[in-house]
Amino acid sequence: MVASLKLTPTISAAEYGVTNPALAGVSPAIRVAVSFSLGKSSNISKGSLSSFGNKSMPSPLSKRGVVSMCSSESGPTVAVVGATGAVGVELMNVLAGRDFPYRSLKLLASRRSAGKHVLFEDHEYVIEELNEESFKDVDIALFSAGGSISKKFGPLAAEQGSIVIDNSSAFRMDDGVPLVIPEVNVDAMAHIKLRNKKGALIANPNCSTIICLMAVTPLHRYAKVSRMVVSTYQAASGAGAAAMAELELQTREVLEGRKPTCNIFSRQYAFNLFSHNTSVKENGYNEEEMKMVNETKKIWNDPEVKVTATCIRVPIMRAHSESINLQFQNPLNENTAREILGKADGVVVIDDRAANNFPTPIEVSSKDAVAVGRIRQDISQEGCYGLDLFACGDQIRKGAALNAVQIAEHLL
Repeated sequence: MVASLKLTPTISAAEYGVTNPALAGVSPAIRVAVSFSLGKSSNISKGSLSSFGNKSMPSPLSKRGVVSMCSSESGPTVAVVGATGAVGVELMNVLAGRDFPYRSLKLLASRRSAGKHVLFEDHEYVIEELNEESFKDVDIALFSAGGSISKKFGPLAAEQGSIVIDNSSAFRMDDGVPLVIPEVNVDAMAHIKLRNKKGALIANPNCSTIICLMAVTPLHRYAKVSRMVVSTYQAASGAGAAAMAELELQTREVLEGRKPTCNIFSRQYAFNLFSHNTSVKENGYNEEEMKMVNETKKIWNDPEVKVTATCIRVPIMRAHSESINLQFQNPLNENTAREILGKADGVVVIDDRAANNFPTPIEVSSKDAVAVGRIRQDISQEGCYGLDLFACGDQIRKGAALNAVQIAEHLL
């Protein structure tokens, strides 16, 4: 028998079993992912399209007049690799919410998850074990199972004719592999189309890079960024469902005066923050910071732009925040910047100085748009050649699943 667990945009703290109201708004995608790890089955059903205020992320299919009832005989065959993880579950949620027109759907995961049942769009699926034969007749393969799995199975899937959209860092910096944020550089994948019947690899950027460049690229197009300084405040969601569960557990333990459980990170996470948990390189930067540096250069096709980053893990359940300082080649004042961002696709401006109201991670959790605020002239620079701003975006959604599905939409 398949358990029923309806996926909706957010659930309350009480529904999640969390007594601390600071943990409200956790996505049910995480609850579903954790249920898989406990050996349970789940029901993922279509809900409303996530949006922020009046700023939703429309599908390009609607602009082309495509009628996209999710199950479509003319649509592609889609595989989700890592279907039981936090991002994998969110991928399915986004596919349903955006009426992606797939012909059939294959859910792939490890041997541990194989055989479990999922109800998705009123159809019962059985999780299949990922293997070398998994990609026969698959048109689009959405990978979210980690770099080692992507390196092993991504090229194999492409060789068999699948277009692989990969959420890991495995191929991001490879020559010939487009690194794509659809609102920023969709032309990088213009040569890849389903109708060509040729396999290919497309990389999803790092979540922090996506959130940053969604906020900055509209300004870069107007005044050209010459230098960018970024500090990130990254949520537990970036480390997966298990990290989110451990943050909740640690919060309970610390509030009850007990020693916190530290299985995911090597230190207390609740009521603490620390440098991002990726390895530190010889130059003193950690892997996450260098991803932002290198990926920005590739996505903008600008090897000369100067980027530096400091990435910090903070005890937030979901959604990353970023403080961004910009230096421009051409003048740009804060009022013009506000107007540009207000018209940008996938961006919402929250910048109310009188009410001291600016973006917060709770407000963007389970939302599509990246919120931008604290837009102000950098007073350390002469004239109008510098800006400071603050951005928040959902790491699992626009930082991973939504961006991948948007890429898939542009293939059709």
